[in-house]
Amino acid sequence: MSQTKNQERLDIEALRAKYRAERDRRIRPEGLGQYQSAAGEYGYYAKDPYTEPVERDPQTDFVEVLVIGAGFGGLLAAARLREEGVESIRMMDEAGDVGGTWYWNRYPGIHCDIESYVYMPLLEEVGYVPKWRYAPGEEIRQHAIAVAKRFDLYRDVLFHTRATALAWDEADEVWVVKTDRGDRFRARFVITSSGTLTQPKLPGIPGIETYRGHTFHTSRWDYAYTGGSAEGGLAGLAGKRVAVVGTGATGVQVIPHLGRDSEQLYVFQRTPSTIDVRDNRLTDPSWEASLQPGWQRERMENFLSVLAGEPVEESLITDGWTETIQLQRKILSGAVDVTLTPAERDLRDELTDFETMGRIRSRVDEIVQDPGTAELLKPWYRYMCKRPCFSDTYLQTFNRPNVTLVDTADCGGITRLTETAIIVGETHYEVDCIIFATGFDVGVSGVLSGTLPVRGRGGRSLLEAWAGGLRTLHGFYSHGFPNLFHLGALQNANSVNFVHILQEQAEHIAAVISRGRAAGVQVIEPTPESEAAWVRTVGETASDTSAFQAECTPGYYNGEGSRAITGSSFSPGPVAFHRILRDWRAGDMSDVLAPARPRTAL
Repeated sequence: MSQTKNQERLDIEALRAKYRAERDRRIRPEGLGQYQSAAGEYGYYAKDPYTEPVERDPQTDFVEVLVIGAGFGGLLAAARLREEGVESIRMMDEAGDVGGTWYWNRYPGIHCDIESYVYMPLLEEVGYVPKWRYAPGEEIRQHAIAVAKRFDLYRDVLFHTRATALAWDEADEVWVVKTDRGDRFRARFVITSSGTLTQPKLPGIPGIETYRGHTFHTSRWDYAYTGGSAEGGLAGLAGKRVAVVGTGATGVQVIPHLGRDSEQLYVFQRTPSTIDVRDNRLTDPSWEASLQPGWQRERMENFLSVLAGEPVEESLITDGWTETIQLQRKILSGAVDVTLTPAERDLRDELTDFETMGRIRSRVDEIVQDPGTAELLKPWYRYMCKRPCFSDTYLQTFNRPNVTLVDTADCGGITRLTETAIIVGETHYEVDCIIFATGFDVGVSGVLSGTLPVRGRGGRSLLEAWAGGLRTLHGFYSHGFPNLFHLGALQNANSVNFVHILQEQAEHIAAVISRGRAAGVQVIEPTPESEAAWVRTVGETASDTSAFQAECTPGYYNGEGSRAITGSSFSPGPVAFHRILRDWRAGDMSDVLAPARPRTAL
């Protein structure tokens, strides 16, 4: 349909005004300050409910590679290094096992929203095909364990251990590592892959410390209280009045189980999520039997290319992500239609966005029986203002007589807690249990938050070096901080399937370290010139999405309405970025390989 006809059918200004009004109902002046970390007096919300720390002596030895973080990023880096012949690899994580966010998040209903055949890495290497198109969390966690076993990564692990300091030893050209378990050891190379979906955050509700009922965070699910498992069957909630705070990606998955098993469920919502069709299903045995060697990489590359707007002969995946490609460009990097001017492209995208969101709101009306509840569940914002959600059971839950939706937007959130109740405005809701589905300190790794101080050459702090803005080569390493590699979203490209992004990063880091080892190079560090050139490239190609995010409803993408995530990604997209990395690796790597010195004996 042409833009003109779309404009005729849609009252654009009325929709824009509605979106702004709904945004303004939810903006709070304190921004990110409305949340508090699960630390200090609230540290018990982050306690590991699954495993107990093992007593051990402090480590004072030497390893060639330390990988901080045992989620998929760390596992992929270690696996690729093992393939390159590196034997001395130590993995460290605050959790009690590998898995990262899938170790911590075991709540009822947990599934991945990316197709499992492209999300779960190293399937062919491990010899596994997922049972479901969208895998449950336990299947993903067990796969992480299988990866660790396949590449012998349990050989040297420090679980329930947090790195507390990294300091570069100039004389020996190694990193001195300190931890909260009294360790003080040395590592030639350090790779940080401490993810950002592990540290729970809580709403800063007045009186939260006075509540006398049972409380926990979804990422530390208390099955001793609820009974059941990630598949449901929460028999312990029979006869209980339960409150769940939060209706984002986690809430959308757990609320159907809580509604089914509790006597009364109160769902406290600030902003409704977009809820599109999930359509999960078991893996087709005939499709599985038809798979040829190399099938997973082909499928992953195809999915990445489609979402990045790159030309492909056919899309191997059709789902909610592939149907909203152009809308994702407001948050995720990728190619854009250069045949249109930026203004024309913005208008086209906005009209498509209005159509998509209208369809999603219509789905609410089709499913939810009570008109008042349906109205509260309708999302009035642009599609990528919040992470899209998919479910075939969430909206249906609000047709249950024991489920009550409590909208908190006009009250600035939950007003306060008492010893026995949640208060919104002047209404009291007596509850036996409060479950916080309030997410994580997203984008706050130990390196960026300062909880893992890093000091490089001359004792200079990494945060000091980055005070004027991130400075890296390809997002991996910085001048003045030799042999230190970062996995994550720093000055590189992104996509909804972040595990694929991490896999490409891990392969790149492993290739660089392998080339350095083969050449007898002890120090891998970008030159100031190469670092500066990449910073310029990122700045010159960056898409400014600040205006879009300023119009968004508050959420973690825009810092609760206080900032925009813009200017720090390689905007042409992951396919173009990975091409740059491959071309760079085909060269001599002189940008990072310092002249060899006699190797120090350690």
